[in-house]
Amino acid sequence: MNEVVFNFHDVVLLMTAMQCCFFAVLLVATNTSKSPSNYFLAAFLLAHAFIPLHELILWGAVFKWKVREVFPQAFFVGGFAYYVDAVLLYFYVKSLVFRDFALKRRDLLHLIPLGLFIVFMGVAFYSRPFAERIELIRDEVFVYGAAYISMDFFCKSLRVVYCALSFLLILKYKDILKSTHSNIEKVDLLWLKLLVIGFLGVTIMEVILSISKVVGLIKTHDLKVFEYIGLTGYYSLFILVNLLVFTSMRYFATFEAVRQKDSHKKPVNDKLLNPEFAERIDGMMRSEKPYLLPDITLDILADKLAIPAKDLSMTINRHFHNNFYEFINNYRIEEARKMLIDPKHKNKTITDIYLEVGFNSKSVFNTFFKKILKVTPSQYRQEHGEAKK
Repeated sequence: MNEVVFNFHDVVLLMTAMQCCFFAVLLVATNTSKSPSNYFLAAFLLAHAFIPLHELILWGAVFKWKVREVFPQAFFVGGFAYYVDAVLLYFYVKSLVFRDFALKRRDLLHLIPLGLFIVFMGVAFYSRPFAERIELIRDEVFVYGAAYISMDFFCKSLRVVYCALSFLLILKYKDILKSTHSNIEKVDLLWLKLLVIGFLGVTIMEVILSISKVVGLIKTHDLKVFEYIGLTGYYSLFILVNLLVFTSMRYFATFEAVRQKDSHKKPVNDKLLNPEFAERIDGMMRSEKPYLLPDITLDILADKLAIPAKDLSMTINRHFHNNFYEFINNYRIEEARKMLIDPKHKNKTITDIYLEVGFNSKSVFNTFFKKILKVTPSQYRQEHGEAKK
């Protein structure tokens, strides 16, 4: 009656599973906007609820023996989560950054590794008589067998790949953001980068654990190395789940999603290469100065010009040889240059000027100014005799 079924490490695994389930339900219940990213995050959390339970059943100090006695059928069932969690993380990031994201039939290809795992377990384990399966569980022959460890290494390596793809997707997002927004500094990507890098670190540790098992089978039967690496992964996962939930709920509700780049290429001889079309855009930019709006976007400018946003973007790329971010900020720098040498603005500070022309970051303003005029704003003002006394 006084037997301890769970040690402290086991409790951490249980807490991780319970937190994942709780926040997954909360995400679905509060998803009034029907945002796909909420559903993917909820699915990702549910998958992660199975992972600590799976680890607990396989390696829990006392609990694993209880499961072997009472419900041995539970063994290996939760292993499927290792084949879907990183995929769901990738789709979470993708649906978060792209507002026009939608699942396609070809996305079913991401389930191929899960199918391979199901086939493998069916052939290598579940096809055996029940008594033999119980014996394999009790002796731990199967979990340390070459076939199971090979599948484990395959799936853990695949998770690293998906985490890396998620990180590359974040980098791609920032480039796309420059094609539609004039100020990208207010978009906070650090939290998302840290979370993906954190899960990447956990998956890398698990790959190291898989490699250690292979090496251990060949050289030694000392399992202490496996235990230390595994425990590090447990605690890291517990911290990251908390970080994921609290930071994502705080930030991603206001996340600035973008459209995926249009792969359709218009013919090079269409109207978008007409210089008069570009002159019309330049004329409006100089007369109405829409670049003074700090948060002007490609869609807003396209509405002002009464032309499709895709056509405007293509014209900016082909005629002005810039993305939208550079296009708008070049006009802002020209306006700032005029103000710096205009006696009417001699009492304005450089901060006043960069805010007035539409910048919201001094570092970005200075970078663009020096790139275009080869001097800093202060140097430019001094050279033209309008330095503030």
